Amino acid sequence: MARMVHCIKLGRELPGLDEAPWPGELGQRIYEHVSAEAWAMWKDYAKMLLNEYRLAPWTPEAQKLIQEQMQVFFFGSGADAPPGYVPPK
Repeated sequence: MARMVHCIKLGRELPGLDEAPWPGELGQRIYEHVSAEAWAMWKDYAKMLLNEYRLAPWTPEAQKLIQEQMQVFFFGSGADAPPGYVPPK
């Protein structure tokens, strides 16, 4: 049986993640409060950020931006698309 969490992003009881998806305190907080469904939403959003800002995920600049945006996406006011972003049709 899947581990259940009250998802902070979606506001309901859903299956959680199998392990912390990010190192440190932020990863543990996500593990405890974010559902697998919300994490899948984040992965799509993070991919869009990396593409729009043309970042290589292994660089310190990209990791810093991703961590900041992850914090806002799950525990802040929500996340906005980058300036000038036009969603694909």
